[in-house]
Amino acid sequence: MVLEGSDVEMIVVTEIEVTEHDVETPYGRVHCTMKGIPKAERPFLLTMHDIGLNHKTCWDTLFNHEDMSEITQHFAVCHVDAPGQHEGANTFSTGYEYPSMDQISETLPLVLKHFGLKSFIGIGIGAGAYILTRFALDYPTMVEGLMLININPCAEGWMDWAAHRLSGLTHDLPDMLIIHLFGKEEIHHNQDLVGTYRHHIVNNMNQFNLHLFVKSYESRRDLEIERPVPGSHVRTLKCPTLLVVGDNSPAVEAVVECNTKLDPTKTTLLKMADCGGMPQVDQPAKLTEAFKYFIQGMGYMPSASMTRLVRSRTASNSSVTSFEGNRSRAQTSEGNRSRSHTADNQRSRSHTSGSVDGTATSGVDQSVPKSTEVSC
Repeated sequence: MVLEGSDVEMIVVTEIEVTEHDVETPYGRVHCTMKGIPKAERPFLLTMHDIGLNHKTCWDTLFNHEDMSEITQHFAVCHVDAPGQHEGANTFSTGYEYPSMDQISETLPLVLKHFGLKSFIGIGIGAGAYILTRFALDYPTMVEGLMLININPCAEGWMDWAAHRLSGLTHDLPDMLIIHLFGKEEIHHNQDLVGTYRHHIVNNMNQFNLHLFVKSYESRRDLEIERPVPGSHVRTLKCPTLLVVGDNSPAVEAVVECNTKLDPTKTTLLKMADCGGMPQVDQPAKLTEAFKYFIQGMGYMPSASMTRLVRSRTASNSSVTSFEGNRSRAQTSEGNRSRSHTADNQRSRSHTSGSVDGTATSGVDQSVPKSTEVSC
């Protein structure tokens, strides 16, 4: 409000309400941290972390970044910790059967019921991305969109199993988790960051519980998703999906493989340059910017400010694929969404073809739809 007769403007800053909840499920209690007050007319953001992390060490850098505040003003955020992975978690009793990845995904309907909500936009990395994808396949009406970092839709293969068993002879659990979370270049050249997370894994995580979570992820099933073709009825994600991977991440091949199995009209692959295994920690500003575009493409936040990626985009007649270019083109499948966000529907993103390095693929058969692939 503005005080009469004064040039001084009074700005009221409201702190975001934070509440912690333990949700009872058939597979044990699930610890959730809700930030903000959910709004009935829109989804909330739900995050899932990777093995070796909890919601704080995984997401605090991203959600505490100044650019993310514009998003959290519009959406409540629910951080979900996998069973036994949150700070101060009690050690599971001997003989406790830790839930499988599928079973952890089955706890999420109870999380939504606990908060009285119907749908969410999911943000997951590694094991968390797998869990959210499994949930979206089983409960498509409850997921409006997904940002998946380092997603691996495949079961652990024989070679992966052998490599893990071999590395287990020379590496303890923290070393194996560091190899999972970071690329080789990061491990050698960013020792401060790697050291910080190694310290967290060793000193702040319940080692018994962590071992059970890792074992559960290593025992995951193949998601059995297939890229749809006209007339087919295959199992795949039905919601808009943003796949994210750093170009130095150990998960590059898995993410690119996942991209080939998803609906190209609803999927964007973002490969982040000079980035390792944790884009949300390494480049939070750039990832936030990409997420804003993604949300706008779904019909939310029509007036969100754009900065870094907008400044870096090429001229409009360039063949380089950018988020701004995608967002400005018309795309009928997004425009036909029943949501009444007309301003956004008129400028929904086009999922046209591009290559990972951003150059056009003019020599490719354009009759076959390709998912958008972006570098930034």
